[in-house]
Amino acid sequence: MNLTTLTAENYRNIASARLNFAPGVNLLFGQNAQGKTNALECIYLFARGKSYRGATDENLVRFGEKGFRIGISYRTEKSEQTLEYRYYEGARKRLKNGAPVRLSEMIGQFRAVLFCPEHLSLVKGAPQERRAFLNIAISQCRPIYLGLCDEYNKILENRNCLLKEIQKGFHYDREELFSWTERLSDVAAKIAAYRIRYLEKLAPHAADLLADLSNGREKMALSYESEAEGTNEEEIRESYRRLFDEKTDREIAAGCSLFGVHRDDLEIRINDISARAFASQGQQRSVVLALKLAEGEVCRDETGEYPVFLFDDVMSELDETRRGYVLRETGERQVILTACESGGFDPRAVNMIGVSGGVFTEKPRTEGDLP
Repeated sequence: MNLTTLTAENYRNIASARLNFAPGVNLLFGQNAQGKTNALECIYLFARGKSYRGATDENLVRFGEKGFRIGISYRTEKSEQTLEYRYYEGARKRLKNGAPVRLSEMIGQFRAVLFCPEHLSLVKGAPQERRAFLNIAISQCRPIYLGLCDEYNKILENRNCLLKEIQKGFHYDREELFSWTERLSDVAAKIAAYRIRYLEKLAPHAADLLADLSNGREKMALSYESEAEGTNEEEIRESYRRLFDEKTDREIAAGCSLFGVHRDDLEIRINDISARAFASQGQQRSVVLALKLAEGEVCRDETGEYPVFLFDDVMSELDETRRGYVLRETGERQVILTACESGGFDPRAVNMIGVSGGVFTEKPRTEGDLP
């Protein structure tokens, strides 16, 4: 999969722009706050369905305007496709090849892997960061998974409201609590099973990539940490049912659900030692880079094509060895990255686009043979 064009009108600081991308490495360069990250945010919105920076659609509208329009063209092995998203005064419209589609129908069409500075806390950050990594990665390969997560959150919210009422002494119907518990156990088991299967595919790729990055010195292992036991959906469902049944009094006392996939975690170990507890800064960077590249490998295994790789201002966070690895091992991957300077990038091998004040200027490639 390759992104060919991005168009944007009245999106953040971009009044109007059309960017052309090439296979291989593409560089958006310019000083801070000029629009580089805004362009990557546009692109990734079509993969994730919303801004990865947590902005609402209202916040994405250029100052003084009433809405925005963004679109991409991308090439798969089979055909050229287009996606468009329009927002105007609260009204939203999504289009695929010119025909209206729902959000659920858009997710999974264009696939991308994002690596930004915030992801460097993936190893030592809170469990919710690692759960978000899994959720986003799985949903691009299996869009149905996104619906399961939405369903789970709604069930969890209702069950928590009921537990809070019981905690306050309100009369309740035990059958109602049982019903919400059964539904939560069922959807939790499906989500956990997806995560376990995904990690089984991700782990060997991530281990191989970290071994390459460390010249064989470091071995990574991944495991899914949960209160529920089992490795398949039925075993996990029964385990959750027993867990909820045995711990009902504790949950009523707490006024919330103490168990479920919203509390699970991804355990990362390097050379059989907890990365969260003991990994150095350099090791954390290598682990996250390996995980992101491995995410792309699993996506290729599942869909037959590499996703587009988006690296937002992380090259400065990587040392020369890791930067070189990213650029040297591009292979079939398309990479779009941002940096403040274009120095250090070979103008014969990299498609360069200058960015200033929301204006994008393509730089012609230098003539000459590649080294």
